[in-house]
Amino acid sequence: MKKILIYDPAMCCASGVCGPEVDPLLPRFAGMLAQLEGQGVEVERYNLAQQPIAFAQNTDVRAVLEKEGPEALPLIYIDGELVMQGRYPEMEERGAWVKQARQATAEISSE
Repeated sequence: MKKILIYDPAMCCASGVCGPEVDPLLPRFAGMLAQLEGQGVEVERYNLAQQPIAFAQNTDVRAVLEKEGPEALPLIYIDGELVMQGRYPEMEERGAWVKQARQATAEISSE
């Protein structure tokens, strides 16, 4: 795992932990992203309300939005592959991603 791209729905702030209805998965997801960045994974996160051009410039993201609308968000790509759509990862999935990043880091270190 080298790079994660997240295309978030429109939120009032980058973390999504503001406003009247906070998704309890968002702080945990943000924590996992920080952990992955600490392991050398490049993380790019785009908010539809704040960076709409990033959504328009990515042909895959644009196609999903044209077909399914903003309800399809978030879109999460790992190393260029769409791995999750319409939801954030649950605890087990986040753990698997962190483990995968650790293994990749260990492989790079041993080369």
